[in-house]
Amino acid sequence: MAERHTGGCLCGAVRFSTMAKPGPVIGCHCSQCRRQTGFYYAAVNVARAALSVDGAEAVRWYRSSEEAQRGFCSNCGSALFWQSDGSAEISIMAGAFDEPSGLAFGHHIYCADKGDFYEITDNLPQYQVTPV
Repeated sequence: MAERHTGGCLCGAVRFSTMAKPGPVIGCHCSQCRRQTGFYYAAVNVARAALSVDGAEAVRWYRSSEEAQRGFCSNCGSALFWQSDGSAEISIMAGAFDEPSGLAFGHHIYCADKGDFYEITDNLPQYQVTPV
């Protein structure tokens, strides 16, 4: 039987749930993600159709590039989602999941663009851009 995964923003105005098994946590080191989070972005992908959002009216979307937008809580500012145009998947910030999350880190992307103030010290795969 599928396990329900839940989470939400800091103030509780936005709550989400999915019965889909989240993919591995992906660490994105691109400059946009670092500016949004203050470090690197850690998120999992799930099918958009499998995601239920309570308080969706509090989610504001910011078009961060020509290809994607980022969703955040308009009340507390918590970063929650990343959505690529035309994709059937949506990325959910790993830190927004309730614990125990059952999530596991998978790999790093855009490592060529990582910040100069840290090193990637785990032994997980590192990609200079994103794997196809």
